[in-house]
Amino acid sequence: MGSYFSHAAPPPLASAVPPPSDAKDGESKTEEKVDYLNLPCPIPFEEIQREALMSLKPELFEGLRFDFTKGLNQKFSLSHSVFMGSAEIPSQSSETIKVPTAHYEFGANFLDPKLMLIGRILTDGRLNARVKCDLTDNLTLKMNAQIQNEPHFSQGTFNFDYKGKDFRSQFQMGNNAFYGINYIQSITPHLSLGSEAFWLGHQRKSGIGFAARYNTDKMVAAGQLASTGIIALSYVQKVSEKVSLATDLLYNHMTTDITTSVGYDYMLRQCRLRGKLDSNGCVAAFLEERLNMGVNFILSAEIDHKKKDYKFGFGMTLGE
Repeated sequence: MGSYFSHAAPPPLASAVPPPSDAKDGESKTEEKVDYLNLPCPIPFEEIQREALMSLKPELFEGLRFDFTKGLNQKFSLSHSVFMGSAEIPSQSSETIKVPTAHYEFGANFLDPKLMLIGRILTDGRLNARVKCDLTDNLTLKMNAQIQNEPHFSQGTFNFDYKGKDFRSQFQMGNNAFYGINYIQSITPHLSLGSEAFWLGHQRKSGIGFAARYNTDKMVAAGQLASTGIIALSYVQKVSEKVSLATDLLYNHMTTDITTSVGYDYMLRQCRLRGKLDSNGCVAAFLEERLNMGVNFILSAEIDHKKKDYKFGFGMTLGE
């Protein structure tokens, strides 16, 4: 920035007085111009609270988990996963009932910029498959399938995602005559609004929902409201590049149940630590530490005093 005074000769007194300005104190002379005809494309409707979910709902587990991924080339890789722990079984008792369980999972992955194929098969016969295909630059097809040995438990969904310049529309169809459509649009560079409608043919129920998301470089606030009586709110504050604080609230008008939780997401150079505490007294923590290139150590812990449920797990992941 230049100076009003010259080093060669002192200026006259009148030139030392800055010219009057129409702007008030504390106001910027230049206003940020918003191009409303070129707003960013919003994120998918179902991911509107993804930052809060990443912090408050990590993939907690109990027991031992070992994952190994071997890349055969730049696009194709195989994965092996071993899990030994316990599984919860339905019970009318207030205490959680668990039974020991163990399984091996084999997976194959094909990753291409326009096509993604992921398959998993377990020793008990369950099969999971995911497909993501970019049909055009704006239209994407997503398919998920879960096949199980028990009758009426298998399910599958089809999803078409159309991305416009500043809007996004999705159509979803699943088994049991499930249909859903949603639309989300950017109103400003930071604010996006959306709505959805769905039909459950098997239960003969329909509903609508609304969503809003406001995000900046420092925070993300999101909310969802459904005609079924569900209200979900979340807020994430980015304290720094390494630390984020998150909180959420879930209210069910039909059962008058309300749950809130607070958590953190701390990313260090070699590890990532996430933890939360909810209004039911459940405390959880999840640690991922990079021991070497392609070698990660995982610790998972959850304490639920109300249900008298205590979980602890550790694992290793090899491969990228």
